[in-house]
Amino acid sequence: TKSWRPSLKSSELLRLAACAERASDHPIAGAIVSAAGADALTVEPLNFTQTPGGGIDCCVEGARLLLGNRAWMSEHGLRPSAAQEAEVAAHEAKGSTVVLAAMQKECKDARASAHGMDAHDGSGGALVLSGIIVLADELKPDAAEVVAYLRRRGTVVWMVSGDNQTTANFVAKQAGVDPGCVAAGITPVGKLDVVKRLKAEGHVVAFVGDGINDAPALAAADVGMAMGSGMDVAIETADVVLMRPLLQDVVTCFDIARVAMNRIRINFVWAFGYNAIGVPLAAGVFYPEFDLPPMFAGAAMALSSVSVVCSSLLIRTYKPPSIGHGSRNQTTC
Repeated sequence: TKSWRPSLKSSELLRLAACAERASDHPIAGAIVSAAGADALTVEPLNFTQTPGGGIDCCVEGARLLLGNRAWMSEHGLRPSAAQEAEVAAHEAKGSTVVLAAMQKECKDARASAHGMDAHDGSGGALVLSGIIVLADELKPDAAEVVAYLRRRGTVVWMVSGDNQTTANFVAKQAGVDPGCVAAGITPVGKLDVVKRLKAEGHVVAFVGDGINDAPALAAADVGMAMGSGMDVAIETADVVLMRPLLQDVVTCFDIARVAMNRIRINFVWAFGYNAIGVPLAAGVFYPEFDLPPMFAGAAMALSSVSVVCSSLLIRTYKPPSIGHGSRNQTTC
């Protein structure tokens, strides 16, 4: 955290931001609250509003506080100076997510004065960019291996992110995602549009997400997969919930679906072939040369069902694939 105002300490900015973000369920909000610590959450925000894919606007200790990305700040007429822009760009070049903070020393309906702010700082009550909070996006340990495995099997992997293009490209490079398959600065509605566009192009789309901003895309995809550690709305919207916070389970989900469909096809072939032979014999097609007694016909019919059930139970021997050794001749779905 860094304050851009002499009258506001960086630690105080983080504390105020945490008090504001406690009302949000976004992962970034959770990270800010965690960084500040429970002791910093001294007040509840007032007049809280949240713009998906943008930021939050609220009152904390009598001061109006905005936290969000550059595009959202621009909508409020707030643009970083050249020096501030260079500082933000430097963090983004390292793959970090930068949250901008803007403050106004007086807030509508607020009764208290802004804590830690100088009434003579020259802001004149105007909304002013006051600092930044930098968060590092850490890749899941198995992200690069999972992406490489899926690409070897013919799956086109996209990364759709609300982060800016610089940060998204940095993370995509680490994960091994093709630069042409990176969509950055995407709002929740934009994620939905990406899914619809890919489906319109004839692709079968599986979308993996864990946040409230992912819910529309999870619902629109052919298969929506939510991480079990994600938001409830994402979990409720998804078709599949991955109980462990491991991307390898995405590979396992695709693979076990393929194995299950293959087993279903085998069972159909087995049952159809078995009955195609057994029914004519039981009906006496070859009588009197060959006669199948009724009790044997009944036993054979039961044996057909037992064989299909036993065939299905073989799926219990399934073992997840090793993502380090994928075949180039297979496809995921």
